[in-house]
Amino acid sequence: MNTHKQGKIIMQKKILFAGNIRYVFLPWIIFLGLFSISGCGSNDDESLLLKKWEGNEIVETQYGAVKGYEDEAVTWVWKAIPFAKPPEGDLRWKTPEPPESWRGTRDETTFCSPCSQYDQIDTTKIVGSEDCLYLNIWRPRTDETDLPVYVWIHGGGNSIGSSTQTPGYYGADLAGKSNMVFVSMNYRLGPLGWFTHPSLRTGTAGDEESDSGNFGTLDIIESLKWIRDNIEAFGGDPGRVLISGESAGARNVMTLLISPAAENLFHTALSQSGQYPTIPVSVGEASANEVILKLLVNDGTTENSIKAIEYLADESNADIEAYLREKSPEDILACYDQMGWGMIEFIDVFEDGHVIASSGFKPYPEGQHLNKVPVILGSNAEETKIFMFMDSFFSGKDDLYSTVAKYSSDLWKVSAVDDIARILMTYEDHPGVYAYLFNWGSYKEDGSSPIPEPYDFTLGSAHSFDIPFFMGNEFLNGFMDAWIYTEENLPGRQALSDAMMAYVSVFARTGAPNASDSDLPEWKLWTTGEGEPKCILFDTNENNLKISMSSMELTISGILNAMDDALDEPLYSDTMDYLSDFIMVSHLMEY
Repeated sequence: MNTHKQGKIIMQKKILFAGNIRYVFLPWIIFLGLFSISGCGSNDDESLLLKKWEGNEIVETQYGAVKGYEDEAVTWVWKAIPFAKPPEGDLRWKTPEPPESWRGTRDETTFCSPCSQYDQIDTTKIVGSEDCLYLNIWRPRTDETDLPVYVWIHGGGNSIGSSTQTPGYYGADLAGKSNMVFVSMNYRLGPLGWFTHPSLRTGTAGDEESDSGNFGTLDIIESLKWIRDNIEAFGGDPGRVLISGESAGARNVMTLLISPAAENLFHTALSQSGQYPTIPVSVGEASANEVILKLLVNDGTTENSIKAIEYLADESNADIEAYLREKSPEDILACYDQMGWGMIEFIDVFEDGHVIASSGFKPYPEGQHLNKVPVILGSNAEETKIFMFMDSFFSGKDDLYSTVAKYSSDLWKVSAVDDIARILMTYEDHPGVYAYLFNWGSYKEDGSSPIPEPYDFTLGSAHSFDIPFFMGNEFLNGFMDAWIYTEENLPGRQALSDAMMAYVSVFARTGAPNASDSDLPEWKLWTTGEGEPKCILFDTNENNLKISMSSMELTISGILNAMDDALDEPLYSDTMDYLSDFIMVSHLMEY
């Protein structure tokens, strides 16, 4: 194994184990155009009192009124609506609580702060705030009601990002083009979002959620509860909620499928490149113990980790809890190694048995909780190129680059699509799985691609490149947009985006992606039979749609056997060495 990889392997492997209120309507207050909200009551009472959409920019939620503004694509947007109390102080590492009510009208013209994280450009700096649990809503500027609800969960390794970190995450185009209500939310990130330790658990009945350590997951669930109870006021249908996400956001979609706490909060799911690892609570505790030892050394309480272990032996759980709560996000994040773009190497999504099923996402249904809803699973043909293309290790090694990209992306497809589909289909009563492979931009065998050189080869159809196609916009991120989007490939991009959005729009409404009056190819269910339909291929041929069904189904053993047959030395060994260390797929190489 080369020196470049040996220096990284410990860090790379570690992370893979280590992501009623009731309106009191007083006549004189209504006359003045004001209202007050007080107390808590049942959800049933709330929904009866909630005003439905009336086509106005001011909407009355169960907690207070919010003002929207006209946005692009003939939509309204409401920014920074609180769906939970700020998880600060005693509420840090606790299950989210409903927000405080307010008088008057919230008039937010800017999006809220991201949750605490390293800056993605200046990675020495911490940005954001613990006061970050807000959501944003877009909807068409019409009087129509009972619209399906598209919920977007942002990615970023569960340690960076926000619901509005890029215009590509804004919901105006999707809401306007697909005639839906679009909701995006923030959730706690990094160790503020996922952290489990005995000192933070009470072990008493009623505290199971806080004891789970899955606070970021609970934030997403809390936002779904808010949507269930309030979205009718914005013209949304609480009985047709689609959860969607890409990368870590898709991984969170996967965890919601096995979350007893999320039952009945969504009705369809779209996972874009979402792998599904969850970890035992014991692994999370071991990681938390390491963090506490580092904190003690970093703040000078002890000289080294050995002294820190001795120090902790004399501390009670109450002492450790108080110590952890007094630390700032900067103190806590400093205990983790960075992986690039501000992402940190940390442990997340614990199989606690209450928020996340204790069995995780296992391939056997016995005793496993599953929220059975229609699901779309997808991946991109060249997922891993976005993580490889800046690695100087590949300089002058184009053959190795393309070979590693092919097989690592195939492995990603196994983890994000085929393995999950096989698991879901072990349930005879599962309502259906649909799969896709996003091919647009991929570097074909004949050297063709709609993307200009050199990014046709170095990026192709990389991780996250499907986001603008599902969102209906032309924003990927600040610098890559100019690299891959051109006037020449614009017609094909728009046609493919329109098609992908049409499929998902029907899926959100009906649980199946095919409209009876559509000219698009039929998107067939993923089926278990050999040679039968598996996934739909999204691509263009010059400026024309190239969409078709494929029987492609991958397994880890099949990929490894194909490598053995196709690759000669030293390419085979060099590829295996890199894949064994590559953080995105190395856990799959342990097959």
